[in-house]
Amino acid sequence: MSRIEIYPGNALIMAPLSGFTDAAYRRSLYRHGCKFAFTEMVDVSAMAYRTQSSFFMLKRSEEDKFLGCQLVGSSVEHAKIAMQELKAYDFDVIDLNLGCPVPKVAKKGAGAALGRNFELAKAIFSVIADNAKCPVTAKLRIVDADDVEPTLQLVKMLEDCGASAITIHGRIKEAFYSGPVDFEQIRLCRETLSIPVIANGGVMNFDNYSEIREQTGCDKVMLARGAMGNPWLFDELQNNKTFERPDVFELAEEIRLHITDTCNLYGEDQGMKLSRKIVHDYLKGRGFKSSYRAEASQMAQLEDLHNLLKKLCDEYGNKP
Repeated sequence: MSRIEIYPGNALIMAPLSGFTDAAYRRSLYRHGCKFAFTEMVDVSAMAYRTQSSFFMLKRSEEDKFLGCQLVGSSVEHAKIAMQELKAYDFDVIDLNLGCPVPKVAKKGAGAALGRNFELAKAIFSVIADNAKCPVTAKLRIVDADDVEPTLQLVKMLEDCGASAITIHGRIKEAFYSGPVDFEQIRLCRETLSIPVIANGGVMNFDNYSEIREQTGCDKVMLARGAMGNPWLFDELQNNKTFERPDVFELAEEIRLHITDTCNLYGEDQGMKLSRKIVHDYLKGRGFKSSYRAEASQMAQLEDLHNLLKKLCDEYGNKP
């Protein structure tokens, strides 16, 4: 697969998030300026065993003008099977996850654990690159907090194997999502490689965004937790001078649209169960009473959501 420029300069990319970035979630992001998004992380072994939920994740909607697929796993044979299955789908990029720190992923030798097993990572990435009909990329974490050389070795190997771009989260596996982001290691990788490096880690607002760009020299940035419950982050970063934070009515309307789409995707019963955590994300950190999040945890029908949103607007709608 020849390398092509996947993302334009200043691109903001939404990270693939397991359990979140389904079609309904992506539609919410698109309403606020996101142009580059991914499916949820898809396990190659689940595809090899033909788990139907994995194939459901691969469906592309008409709103997905650009859609990437991220694969995770530690089996070369299952990666081969998954790539054969993916020939029936249309993606703009296929990405290999070498950065997920979640124990249930890492203990299987996948995600961030695979990012430290260079030989196996090379074998799996090569299978993806050799069988893809679109560009291939990788998302990884820095390997060692004190020494950039292991990370440089990993990214050079991926470039040699055909990666068109690499996303680097500037924290080690053990740090999960806390602590400082190592801008220097990301910068050194960018200066070493001839392919684009996408900076990732800790971008929650415009100040974080400006800092990671300035310190790493990367003009492409991937967002993750900062956009959870805050799709307006794309608006803020792209239109900072004119951006105004949503009031409670705008917040309620976005929640309503997002959760309605989720219920249309899965059916109301399953959709509402999946939506509880999503509503939590929208509500947290905005100064609302904790009772609203507690109520969101009990939602079973869309009517419950509508009642919650009405009470929220009634209580906070006239506050400055």
